[in-house]
Amino acid sequence: MGKGHPHRSLFLYNVGRSRSRANPSMSFTKIIERTANHVKAALSGDGSGHDWWHIERVWRMAKRIGHVEGADMLVVELAALLHDIADWKAHGGDSSIGPTMAMDWLTSLGLDSNIIQHVGQIIADISFKGAGVEEPVLSLEGQIVQDADRLDAIGAIGIARAFAYGGAKGRTIYDPATKPAEHRTSEEFLKSDGTTINHFYEKLLLLKDRMNTATGRAIAERRHRFMEDYLQRFYEEWEGG
Repeated sequence: MGKGHPHRSLFLYNVGRSRSRANPSMSFTKIIERTANHVKAALSGDGSGHDWWHIERVWRMAKRIGHVEGADMLVVELAALLHDIADWKAHGGDSSIGPTMAMDWLTSLGLDSNIIQHVGQIIADISFKGAGVEEPVLSLEGQIVQDADRLDAIGAIGIARAFAYGGAKGRTIYDPATKPAEHRTSEEFLKSDGTTINHFYEKLLLLKDRMNTATGRAIAERRHRFMEDYLQRFYEEWEGG
């Protein structure tokens, strides 16, 4: 895990376990079911790789890792489900919109403020915003959701999502004359119009070494190797092989 930033940009949260602080009138299962339906309706039709099925895969992976790590599963599942409710890259770099929308939804469910703020903080902090951008310190639950999200950005599905996102943004697949950049700020990363192949070097190939959990690292190793094999084949075919 990268070095964290000591300051919080949006929220302060209580990292204590919140199992006893959920809405007593609504079961864990009902809270998750209603949230999943809310997110599914909000993200239907997305073609950039940030659709409901991305959320569903991250949710499943977060549950898998969270049970191994002994995390607060209510926070993990809610953060996984809501982490892309309003992706910052699609809102001009405004990283407050997603956490705010997520917190508004959780408030409507009557959840305890500690849960709401913890989930909001995770959503505010887990995104990759450039290779040279220092990453915040995360709670255990935040580390788990970040790993799950990043695992969906690599491997076979990650490759498919990269090209879907590049196509949605009108980006060139590859240009040998355009070299990858190391973005030092989130603004540079947001404004980047590099090729999709460059995105592998600017983000995807970096994620293996930024995993937080042992489970995440093991899965990332396999997916990382697949991306390396893919790129080798891509360059061979580019040269007529």
